[in-house]
Amino acid sequence: MNAIELARAIPKAELHIHIEGSLEPELIFQLAQRNAVSLAYPSVDALRAAYAFTDLQSFLDIYYAGASVLLTAQDFHDMAWAYFLCAKADHVIHAELFFDPQTHTARGVPMAAVIEGLRSACRQAETELGISSALILCFLRHLSEEEAFATLEAALPFREHFIGVGLDSSERGHPPSKFQRVFARCRELGLKLVAHAGEEGPPAYMREAIDLLKVQRIDHGVAVMQDAALMEELARSRMPLTVCPLSNLKLCVVKDLREHPLKKMLDAGLCATVNSDDPAYFGGYMNANFEQTVQALNLSRDDVVQLAKNSFEASFISEERRRACLAELERVMAR
Repeated sequence: MNAIELARAIPKAELHIHIEGSLEPELIFQLAQRNAVSLAYPSVDALRAAYAFTDLQSFLDIYYAGASVLLTAQDFHDMAWAYFLCAKADHVIHAELFFDPQTHTARGVPMAAVIEGLRSACRQAETELGISSALILCFLRHLSEEEAFATLEAALPFREHFIGVGLDSSERGHPPSKFQRVFARCRELGLKLVAHAGEEGPPAYMREAIDLLKVQRIDHGVAVMQDAALMEELARSRMPLTVCPLSNLKLCVVKDLREHPLKKMLDAGLCATVNSDDPAYFGGYMNANFEQTVQALNLSRDDVVQLAKNSFEASFISEERRRACLAELERVMAR
């Protein structure tokens, strides 16, 4: 079994998936029809043809438009369930889903509909597919910290249904320090803390996320290659980086997948992982990210196994569940 075949077969965890970014055009049109929402595109093909992004903002514009069809708890359930079916096919056995409540509450969608719909899909995935999962509420960084506080308060009645908070949306001009107080409050509440940093932003944003927000994981983090001292620190601390290769390619963070720094990150001892980010928009779920990256960077079987191990190391799961995941990895390797 070569490295690509191994990457397809091994169990893995996905730690950087925006569930709204898994909303395929076909489902967008189904939900639009169900909810009588008018779309700016006449067909599935026309919508998919619009997925030619030049940077993060050009993607976000169409991402938020697609999310407009999500109105009820059933919509959120159906979206997440469709993702879990793809995850099962790619041998994902644990997933930590980002969701953006502000994208929906701004349109009048109740917080309860968002969280309860997603949570019901998570329960179904565990029961029927054997995939464990968790929800991470993300604040939109182009909005204010005051709005983030309001979102947190609105979500607290559903605290049992999400394990942590994150920071996403436009990175440029919105440093992590903007959200220092709300992350301090989340830390007091015992929530796990993650943040997007070092995708389009500089390594300094990664330092802010670590030093000021006290995050336990950095989402993306490819800018670490620009700061040798930071790279050494993160290798030493095993700070996880949830890397998204096809996203980086689609959003022009790298011009060619052969230029992606993932192999160098692994060689430097960083706890890098592979993830799909917004797979409906960026051309692939987990196995597509693994396959294309393995091929482009000539990753070895050992590299592939290390990426899978890193994904479980970086997961917010119990030690018992971590041991079970690693044991499953060993079983597949032995086979």
